[in-house]
Amino acid sequence: MLIRNHDTGFEPPGSAITPRSLYLQRRAFMQTLATGAAGAALAGWAGRDALAAAEERKHLPALKAAPSKLVGATTIEAATSYKDATGYNNFYEFGLDKEDPARYATTLKTRPWAVRIEGLVQKPQTLDIDSLLKLAPQEERIYRLRCVEGWSMVIPWIGYSLSELLNRVQPLGSAKYVEFVTLADKAQMPGLKSSVLDWPYTEGLRLDEAMHPLTLLAFGMYGELLPNQNGAPLRLVVPWKYGFKSAKSLVAIRLTDKEPGTAWNKAARNEYGFYSNVNPDVPHPRWSQATERRIGEGGLFAKRRKTLLFNGYEAQVGQMYAGMDLKKFY
Repeated sequence: MLIRNHDTGFEPPGSAITPRSLYLQRRAFMQTLATGAAGAALAGWAGRDALAAAEERKHLPALKAAPSKLVGATTIEAATSYKDATGYNNFYEFGLDKEDPARYATTLKTRPWAVRIEGLVQKPQTLDIDSLLKLAPQEERIYRLRCVEGWSMVIPWIGYSLSELLNRVQPLGSAKYVEFVTLADKAQMPGLKSSVLDWPYTEGLRLDEAMHPLTLLAFGMYGELLPNQNGAPLRLVVPWKYGFKSAKSLVAIRLTDKEPGTAWNKAARNEYGFYSNVNPDVPHPRWSQATERRIGEGGLFAKRRKTLLFNGYEAQVGQMYAGMDLKKFY
């Protein structure tokens, strides 16, 4: 068994990671071992859910990607099942319940699609989704994703470092932050009727955070293009921050000299800071962040995991926050 060495940052080559198809076969085999009437019933329901997920995936084109070569960029933890990763989501533009995005995001049209890259850059551009897909080689990166609500997943994302795009537009020396703006279309997104957030949903990073090689512009997951409910056709993935930093269905990326307002920070400043780094020592005002529940891992009665600082990516990103009070700048 391969063990990651946290001191050296060792990561196994892509060939050493269990292929998704084999992992799913093993998962199905373990389900058949369930004993007793309850176990048989649960296995039966799991089989039906797997068939439903497989049916959905027939409509998603494959997206070829090479394994990541970045040290520390991936984890060898078992991937969350496709069913869980696509059926249990936060995407408030399609509703407040976890199942709403999968239920209602079928209305989202991802072609044609264009993204503006603007603001404090030498070469502002508007690129269509096909140009963005071809901008740099796609890589598969298996990242942990943790929600501030206390649950986590491990997902094989496909994309390339956001820095590939930012370098193309050449940020000005005055640029300090990057703002991300998402689609807000009431005709396609029934959740916009809610006043829970100030639409459109916006997020922001410091420029050095945005340029970090782990910050991913993602176009796919599990070997295929992103499903609508997971942020199609492109989204942000920042693995050391809480999941709400992962802005979905992007339409604009804007470089600025001022810290941009972010959706959740504007909605509840005392609960959601600008930085949103995973820090188990900073409790949410209404619950602890010290532990987490891995989705698909034993259900509600599974033993909770200890939450890791920076979601386990401290060795790769911790230096960006040297000298900062991580409780004040939460």
